[in-house]
Amino acid sequence: MIIDFHGHTGMDATAEAMLRAMDGAGVDRSCLFNIFHPTGTRANDQTAAFCAAHPDRFLGFAFVSPHVPEAEITAELRRAFDDLGMVAIKIYPPYAPWPLDDERYWPIYRFADERGLAVISHTGREWQAEPKYLAAVAPLFPGARFVAGHTGNVQPYRGQALAAARAYPNVYLETCSTFRTPGVIEELVAEGGEDRVLFGSDIPLMDPRSQIAKVLTADIGEAAKRKVLGENAARLLRV
Repeated sequence: MIIDFHGHTGMDATAEAMLRAMDGAGVDRSCLFNIFHPTGTRANDQTAAFCAAHPDRFLGFAFVSPHVPEAEITAELRRAFDDLGMVAIKIYPPYAPWPLDDERYWPIYRFADERGLAVISHTGREWQAEPKYLAAVAPLFPGARFVAGHTGNVQPYRGQALAAARAYPNVYLETCSTFRTPGVIEELVAEGGEDRVLFGSDIPLMDPRSQIAKVLTADIGEAAKRKVLGENAARLLRV
């Protein structure tokens, strides 16, 4: 099974268009989230409805923001997982005036820690989203699984993500990016470990065919490709 760990709802693309793109790339299931409503409630309702139409193909991730009080964050996460059937959490630090290790994010991390959930965060050159902050929070919440979306994209931020993954076993690396230079997939597997790299495409923002090609043509073993393309995600998401 090929699982795309990084996709969006709340855009113009229809489910049918996304399914065609997935089929063209051989993707079995896509993980989707909506980052366009800061309280999370409307975003999560939209994601749940989008995924419910094709539950065998789409997996919903809950979006929450540190802009709202802790009690509201926790209540929305409980609703998203217990009522809507979400399977992981998405955060987007560029929307907030705080870095992703700020204590305003900690209610999210505590929830993930208690339930053993994955948290995927956008990481990159934005000061709030530098992946070095994952190294600050990963040891504080060992039950959570922190996924560096885009693996920081470019240097030096990719190096920060790799350093965090080397230091802490609950930090994972995700592959989608428009900035990749040749050999980056090999770098992620060699330095981060084949058990902690996750294929992502950023569908519908990017074509999953070009994103998956980087993994399929990488100079890594077939067993590593299977892990990156789906086995690692299936383990994290318990699907």
